[in-house]
Amino acid sequence: MQRQDWRSRVRTARVLVVGDVMLDRYWFGAVERISPEAPVPVARVQREEDRLGGAANAALNITSLGAQATLLSVVGSDEPGRRLGELLDASPIRGALHQDPGLRTTLKLRVIARQQQLLRMDFETAPDHEVLAAQSTRYAQELPQHGVVLFSDYGKGGLGHVEQMAGAARAAGKTVLIDPKGRDYSRYAGATLLTPNRAEFAEVAGEWRDEHDLDARAQRLREQLHLDALLVTRAEEGMTLFSGSGRLHVPAAAREVYDVSGAGDTVIATLAVMLGAGASLEEAVRTANRAAGIVVGKLGTASVLADELWSLS
Repeated sequence: MQRQDWRSRVRTARVLVVGDVMLDRYWFGAVERISPEAPVPVARVQREEDRLGGAANAALNITSLGAQATLLSVVGSDEPGRRLGELLDASPIRGALHQDPGLRTTLKLRVIARQQQLLRMDFETAPDHEVLAAQSTRYAQELPQHGVVLFSDYGKGGLGHVEQMAGAARAAGKTVLIDPKGRDYSRYAGATLLTPNRAEFAEVAGEWRDEHDLDARAQRLREQLHLDALLVTRAEEGMTLFSGSGRLHVPAAAREVYDVSGAGDTVIATLAVMLGAGASLEEAVRTANRAAGIVVGKLGTASVLADELWSLS
């Protein structure tokens, strides 16, 4: 099918995104001197910018490609949580953010000068289990209205019930995609597709000696977890899909790597959109690879626009 045909078909895709959201805050400034107090640069902040991060960035990528996204997550009753709500209200995302008064909304603050990141500071705590239970109730209500469910796990505690939610989705015949985190992948068992990056996969399956060893480790993990497929994203080496049909390797499509922030969100979001539109897994992976090649050429957490991805040029 031609790319322009996919562009029209993705509008029918409905994706339910569940996971850890965060506020990506950028302070842009100039560095012209070293501090007299310590041997560190002094950044004079000239501009501030807030962006949707984590699962919210995945949802934004979905809507940027023309598909429909509903986002379920938990935030705190604090300034970053309110700001996330404002950004969601200004976006095409259909959001449902549960508030936990005891939670500190995850905030990643980056200081940037001359297009270079000088420092990143993270602020976060884990959500309360009662709030997660309320999220699960809303999830059960939303599930029948969506064809694809995307779980975005950043290890911040927002997916404490992922095993039960993913099981319910598969039982309902939904396509389940998971961007995993940590060493325990057993809670992701039965998913349609997992998308670990190179380092995340090595943490679970161990370092591989060569491509043959990588294949064996990937297929073994896929079979142990009863996955339909496993996609390992490998940065400059591209991405490799492992399924019951074997392996598919797609070389990296990036012309120039500028910033890899949020590239994983773009990959899994594009996969969700394509599969929700009826694409084969191979077609979805090739499209996600093109999307990743576009987004790493942008500064900071970013999304891919439909015009960029579907251009025939």
